[in-house]
Amino acid sequence: MTPETEQKNSILLVDDESANLLALNKILSSAYAIFMAKNGEQALKIALESKPDLILLDVLMPVLDGFETLARLKSDEATKDIPVIFITALSNDDDEEKGFVLGARDYIKKPFKAAIVRARVSTQMQLVRSVRILKNLSYTDPLTGIANRRHFSERLEMEWKRAIRDKTSLSFLMMDIDKFKTYNDTYGHAQGDLMIQMVAKKLKAAARRPADLAARLGGEEFGLLMPDTKLADAVTIAERIRGEVEGERIMAGAEETSRTVSIGAASVAPRQGDESPDDLIARADANLYTAKNTGRNRICADDGTCGLPK
Repeated sequence: MTPETEQKNSILLVDDESANLLALNKILSSAYAIFMAKNGEQALKIALESKPDLILLDVLMPVLDGFETLARLKSDEATKDIPVIFITALSNDDDEEKGFVLGARDYIKKPFKAAIVRARVSTQMQLVRSVRILKNLSYTDPLTGIANRRHFSERLEMEWKRAIRDKTSLSFLMMDIDKFKTYNDTYGHAQGDLMIQMVAKKLKAAARRPADLAARLGGEEFGLLMPDTKLADAVTIAERIRGEVEGERIMAGAEETSRTVSIGAASVAPRQGDESPDDLIARADANLYTAKNTGRNRICADDGTCGLPK
């Protein structure tokens, strides 16, 4: 996919007839990035890997028909929210009703007309964009612009399952602004908000990979989720964050102010039926508690290290 098409919404076209795929591709490819599959099994694989914004799905296909393909899409957490438009030569009301019951958003009848295809697709894409905007708003902390607790919790569940499947490590940093209440009481809530925003900015900058997630968990408490990261690497990142926050100065009127953070680091290579995501959070929280109670402005980790800043 070229840089130009990466910015487009994407559509997966599924039809066992090459002529239909080519015709739909000609109608839609100028406005959307296109994936194509010639059967239901291919469609399920591409949908899981590429997460298209919309699927145009033929009903009558050998081996795995459109109804069964849709049922499987809706049964998978990773693909259940992808909207599907059936494309079919069937005219029976019962078949149409069956599709809607399974979760189809719309029908396009064969032989299809280009104007109708574009219009039906455009309507669904507008809905996709609206839902995405609302979802982003509901997943974002309004003060800092980073993920909120809800977003973090959902991503943690997802990354936990991925780590089990891929047999990789999952690390988590939990951090707290030291003596934040005193800072807030001294300089006021507006100044406290500036401090929170500064720490969030440092945390977001540390989330360098696409899978890393910086989140505000509540108040002056933050988290950084790092898939496929071992404890030693997580501690290195934590030390960089700690040092950058300590070195930052924020003006409060004519006065220069600063604060430090304490960080708890935890890491696990999860296995099915072993620990839970809550256990990872609990360990990081316990390590954070130790950091706060042994002098603050430090990182305490699962391996027992809890030293003074480097």
